[in-house]
Amino acid sequence: MSRQVEAQPPAAVWDPAQYGAFGDERSRPFFELVGRVPGEPRRIVDLGCGSGELTATLARRWPEADITGIDSSPEMIAAARAHEGGRLRFAVGDIAAWTPDGPVDLIVSNAALHWVPGHEDLLPRWTDALTGGGRLAFQVPGNFDAPSHVILRDLCAAPRWRDRLHGTVRTDPVRDAAGYLDLLARHGCAVDAWETTYLQVLQGEDPVLEWVKGTALRPVLTALGPGASDDFLTEYGAQLRAAYPAAPHGTVFPFRRVFVIAERAP
Repeated sequence: MSRQVEAQPPAAVWDPAQYGAFGDERSRPFFELVGRVPGEPRRIVDLGCGSGELTATLARRWPEADITGIDSSPEMIAAARAHEGGRLRFAVGDIAAWTPDGPVDLIVSNAALHWVPGHEDLLPRWTDALTGGGRLAFQVPGNFDAPSHVILRDLCAAPRWRDRLHGTVRTDPVRDAAGYLDLLARHGCAVDAWETTYLQVLQGEDPVLEWVKGTALRPVLTALGPGASDDFLTEYGAQLRAAYPAAPHGTVFPFRRVFVIAERAP
């Protein structure tokens, strides 16, 4: 269904277990996104599929569809292959270089595009790969001005860390819902775009730190290595505890998400 592409060196070493520590919370936006996709797509590609659990739910929802999951992380694809079978398969590949070998009915990208510089240029190309009436459905984090990310950027720029961490954390890698709507509507798509802020109530010790260890911190931890990472996490964790104080019911972590479904003209 799709031509496999050569994997590019990942910006971070991904840890499927760490990413899955808050699996229920992380999966909720995915289900909100695909729950708005109608019809019976027969060819589906999940770009940035991660460890594959969510891609496998697409196979259960549309059992007659051919589904391919692609991710640049060998660690994630190794975990995803446990879900292969029937019409579902996975491959290591750079989603920025992905090109289908034929029209696709549905392209899904869940919490991946913010890792791809210049991804706005990919979106019109991907919609051109759709069948008439086919859909591109994606969601990205919209919390880059939240304390979790502001503190991280400030700490990376501090004198102690800036020489080793310059450029590891991007400032504003996504558009808002209106920005994506404008981009894709100008390309001739019918667009449904919206935003949701989830008030995640996290449990455990330093839960916000544990959350970002699975995502935003991955490039930082990769750049620092095991020894220096401990010192960085101690400093970062203390600031996160002040920004997100624990309450008897848990630690509230607001998380804004941006959703887009673009339909190619029939």
